[in-house]
Amino acid sequence: MRWLPPSRKRSASLAMDSELLEAEEIYREHILDLYKHPHNSGKLSSYSFRRRELNPVCGDQIELFVRMDDNKIAEAAFIGHGCAISQASASLLTDFIKGKSVDELKQITRENILSMLGIALGPVRMKCALLALKTLLKGIEDYEAGN
Repeated sequence: MRWLPPSRKRSASLAMDSELLEAEEIYREHILDLYKHPHNSGKLSSYSFRRRELNPVCGDQIELFVRMDDNKIAEAAFIGHGCAISQASASLLTDFIKGKSVDELKQITRENILSMLGIALGPVRMKCALLALKTLLKGIEDYEAGN
């Protein structure tokens, strides 16, 4: 590794920090846009399963509606209220799951959700981000149990 004087190291570090902040700001703007204009917002009149979950820590709520066709997601929608992160996560997840099989849905992880959101989250916001996934996975359990 090449030696750099401390002043050059600081400027290189500041440039990297600036790029990271700019990228995070773009993701924040995207999250706010999804909060104001969510994808797949509303109820489905015909669905294979629906599930409602609540984050008791902050009061966020998601109700997910999923219509299956040939064991794949044909349509997904949600209604809910809460913070921008929980609502954006539901919007992104309902986009992501369309066309996927039940087995593929079971493979979705918290890392998938965090990657979709694109920002670092603390423990409290993590529950907000994962509420839609929790709702989906519990809905699949109900669906497979015949409830």
